[in-house]
Order: sequence, then C-alpha cells, then structure tokens
Amino acid sequence: MTEVQIDPAVFNDVYLPHLDNMARTQVFYGGSSSGKSVFVVGQRAVMDIMRGGRNYLICRQVGRTIRNSVFNEVLKVIRKWGVSELFTVNKSDMVITCSNGYQILFGGLDDVEKMKSITPAKGVITDIVIEEATETERATVKQLYKRQRGGSDSTPKRLTLLFNPILQTHWIYEEYFSRAGWSDKQTEYKSDDLTILKTTYKDNKFLTPDDVRDLESETDSYYYNVYTLGNWGVLGNVIFKNWRVEDLSDMQAQFTNRRAGLDFGFSSDPAALWVSHYDRKNKTIYVFDELYERGLKNDVLAIEVIKKVGKDYVIADSSEPKSIAELNRHGVNARGAKKGKDSVEHGIQWLQQQTIVVDTRCINLQNELRTYKWKEDAAGNPIRQPVDKNNHLIDAGRYAHEDDSLENYVEIIDDPFAGW
Repeated sequence: MTEVQIDPAVFNDVYLPHLDNMARTQVFYGGSSSGKSVFVVGQRAVMDIMRGGRNYLICRQVGRTIRNSVFNEVLKVIRKWGVSELFTVNKSDMVITCSNGYQILFGGLDDVEKMKSITPAKGVITDIVIEEATETERATVKQLYKRQRGGSDSTPKRLTLLFNPILQTHWIYEEYFSRAGWSDKQTEYKSDDLTILKTTYKDNKFLTPDDVRDLESETDSYYYNVYTLGNWGVLGNVIFKNWRVEDLSDMQAQFTNRRAGLDFGFSSDPAALWVSHYDRKNKTIYVFDELYERGLKNDVLAIEVIKKVGKDYVIADSSEPKSIAELNRHGVNARGAKKGKDSVEHGIQWLQQQTIVVDTRCINLQNELRTYKWKEDAAGNPIRQPVDKNNHLIDAGRYAHEDDSLENYVEIIDDPFAGW
C-alpha cells in the first residue's frame, strides 16, 4: 500500500460513500456535468491503485476516443493530487503504473482481440469500468463479466457502468433498472450484487455559475429531462421509426452500391461518417459502418475515412470547403453536398420513405435514430422542424444519399409527418 493522505474536500459528497463500495455491478448515471466520470474513472481508480490490490481496465466502445477522454481524466487527478512521482505513465500503450506495481489499463471495445490480451503486470483485473456505456451492446458487457473470472486473487471484482440515460427502451434499463424496480423518483438502489446511483449537476459542487446556467437554460423538454435532470427519456415525437438493427457482417461482400457521407466536427461535435449500401429496388438502406469521433484534425480524419471507404466518393458538408479541400489533398475523394432550400426537410422525408437497416456495431447511429425528434409547440405537438441535436450521423446520411433523394425531386409537396 502506498500511504497518501487525500483531503475529502476534493470529492463531491454524494460519491464519498462509494470509495469502498464493493457491489459486483455498479451503475453511475444521470445528468450531464454531475461529476460521475471524474469520481469513478479518475478519483476512485487512482485511490484504489495507490492503496494496492486492485487493477483497473477502463473501456470505451471506440478505442481511439480513449486518449482524449478517460486517459486524460486519470492524468488530471494524478496531477491535481500531487502524486505524479508515484506513477509511471506509458502514453503510447496507455498504461499507468503505480510504484506498488498495480496498474490502470485502457482498451477499446471495438478491438476484441486486443482486449483479450490486456493483462496487468501484477495480480488480475479487479475493476472494469465502461465509460459511455449506452454505446455498448449487451453481449459485449456479458463478455466483460466473463473476462473477470478466474485468477488466484480473491479481491472482490467490480464492473462499473457510466452514462447519461437515453431511452427506457435501451437494454441497460431492462437489464439493471427493471430488475431493481427503479423509479425516476429514486436516486439510489443498493444490494450486495447491484448499486445504482443517479446524480445531476446539483451534486457537483465544482461547477461554475456559467456551467449551471447552460444546463438550466435548455428549452427542449426531452433534453432538459435527460441531460439536465438525468431521467430516462420517453420519446413520442421521434422522427425515424422505419429502422431496425441486424448483424450485417456476413453481407458486406454483397454491398456494391455504396454511399458515404461526412459531417464535420472537432471539439464539441464529432466528425461523423455514414457508410451504406442502397438497394434501390427494395428502397432499403443498409448502414454497415460509421465513424464518430471528436478531436480529429483533417489529416487524421482523412486516414480514418480512407480506411472505411477507400476510393469511394464521400459527400461532405459543403459549409466547410476548406476541410473538403484538405481531405482531397490527403487522398479522400470528397465533394460538397448540394444542400439548398428545404434540403433538410426533403432529406428527412426521403429517408423516412426507405427501410433503414443498421449494423449492430453502429451504436452511435442507433442512439441518434432513437433520439432525433421534432420540435414541439407549447402544447407538446410536433412542428415541421427537427431539433438540431443528436443528428451528426443522420446529417451525414442525408449527404450520402443526396443524389438518390434528388433523382425525382422538384419541390417538397408532401408533409414530412406522413406515415409518422
């Protein structure tokens, strides 16, 4: 054990009792900026490693997103606590080792084979933490439970899920919350096997007044309920109901009529790439790949796009001609979308008229399709305008199929709510 005294004032009070919580499965969820990731990924992990006897594996669905998120979160805590001399940081492999030999390891759930080979230098992996757990599949989490079996170490093992809630139809709600008989009036559930803790921005004493003001000023009822208040959402005014999820991995050789669309993003918004096959005869779109990442400069973005589409044309957001030119210089066959008057409404209407089949691995598109909704009037009735949130991949999909949707297009006549 490495003896270090940490002032309890550095923790948000709501999380302090969970420093020594040994329930087998732990769920920390709720509103944005509640401090749950700082506590679990940063503070509790660093504290446990210094105490000794525990090794952490911290995961996200997409491995590339780890370095600029959970990995940096751990480094921030180490620096803030002034304990850098106790840790060795291997930035290339993303391995953080305490002087007592225990480690914090990181892995992307999109690379299963690499995950199988991750092993600590001392002892066994006692803690698996999944950040943004709503991006993962049920089967993946089941595999992680199995990953913790065995070993001679008798230290209690834990699997911890962190996320903002999406919809009550998500498998996580069914798996854990329904079993606990959960109500949104609750903030905590405890048993020997399962802990659920719900927190919001009100539980985070370290937020600035501007942070609080931004969260409290949300005007859309769904987003206020979910991201400000941390409640599981129920959506009635969703735009797309014409989609389903299938495993398309064995069908990709048949996908020859390919489409690709790109929505640009960097810091707050992700760069989003939609890759699909269009079966025109049966009016069916098969979305078999996606990219959804923040912090990618255009040279790196070009590499990732080429990995997924090769020399295929990519229709990109035409509002960024400089970015399109840079992608072209780096080998991407990109051109700007035509857009134009009513292009958003028309693109949505056309997509509604297709059957959309989404590969099981395209988790981010699934999340967008579940939550993309119409704006509402004061009475809660949908109006002819989508909420401009959770639509990065959907915008990319509109660009990807722009030529298909414009084949017989003169002007929008039909109501986009038709069939809704």
